[in-house]
Amino acid sequence: GTERHEARRIDLQLRGRTGRQGDPGSSQFFVSLEDDLMRMFGSERIAKVMDFAGYKEGEVIQHSMITKSIERAQKKVEENNFGIRKRLLEYDDVMNKQRTVIYSKRNHALFGERLAIDLDNAFYATAQSVVANSKETADYEGFTLDVIVNFGIQTNISKDEFIKEKFDVLVDTLYHEAYTAYQNKKQAIAQQAVPVFANIRNEQGAHIENVAVPFTDGKIGLQIVANLDKTIQTNGVELLHALERSITLNFIDNAWKEDLRNMDDLKQSVQTATYEQKDPLVIYKKEAFELFRKMDAEVSKNMVNFLSHAGIPIEQDGGAEIREGREEQTDLSHLQSNKAAIDAAGEDYAANQNDYYDPTPAPKQQPIQVGPKIGRNDPCPCGSGKKYKQCHGA
Repeated sequence: GTERHEARRIDLQLRGRTGRQGDPGSSQFFVSLEDDLMRMFGSERIAKVMDFAGYKEGEVIQHSMITKSIERAQKKVEENNFGIRKRLLEYDDVMNKQRTVIYSKRNHALFGERLAIDLDNAFYATAQSVVANSKETADYEGFTLDVIVNFGIQTNISKDEFIKEKFDVLVDTLYHEAYTAYQNKKQAIAQQAVPVFANIRNEQGAHIENVAVPFTDGKIGLQIVANLDKTIQTNGVELLHALERSITLNFIDNAWKEDLRNMDDLKQSVQTATYEQKDPLVIYKKEAFELFRKMDAEVSKNMVNFLSHAGIPIEQDGGAEIREGREEQTDLSHLQSNKAAIDAAGEDYAANQNDYYDPTPAPKQQPIQVGPKIGRNDPCPCGSGKKYKQCHGA
């Protein structure tokens, strides 16, 4: 505890209470020109001055000016560390704002608050994106194709309307078409699923609580777990809420994990902006906002795309692939428990194993002897007259 630390706080802790109150005490703190604290503030220059003044190596230098200079050096180190922490907090503040938005949407999905409003906004944002992609170039064919890809419907907007109408009017029209088609799709899913749920309750009894329903859009497949009784009582509304909740959480979580990786890469890449005389923090905030905006638009687009195309797959016999939402167990009732049958099976297994495996160990191979053993001190058989260890046995 006799070395000066780069932070005054650590030094004061080492001195104790009386030292912090001004009592010099009997402890002595030594500083070497090779310490980290001195090397950061020109110890080589001080060493040259000491050599010029005639001080010898190892000689102790005591002066109040040195003590004050060390305190000034410690103050500069603390200011630098404070600036680093402040800068890091400014970077983290950008992530915290994004995290607040993402987790508010997750809470809406988890607890059912504003989930319908978030989906409504997702449909409207997707409609804006679809119209914006083709409106400026008047590409009506591309517009109709985007409507089919994103909403799974044929739009009633004619080519003349698409060219003449304003942007906001086209967005409102497309949004109402897509959202109405989605509501009709929800009713069709409910009408398809409720009779199956009621049949499960009647046939399986009261011990089943949840049911797993598969949904797929042809590319992504998900198992949606819904409460059996609530789905029957609400005529399928509970199943649809479970579908929207699971889809929202799935796409938000995947996009958020990818965004975190992109933000880490961005934080590293913007540090080179200092070579262009630019503030890396300003560049980071600008690029982070653009990344988050694209991520949010992509999440809305993926959610709308899946909800507009997803449905319950139908088996070949016409029934929906709905099963109980719990772990499957193997039926062991058909297995034999007769001791004679088990012994017979064991004998058959042993006989079959003997055909392929012989339990007797293989005989150990003996080294091949090609002649009498030659000692190290025996004459070499080559006829040189030397000992074997000095000739061919070396």
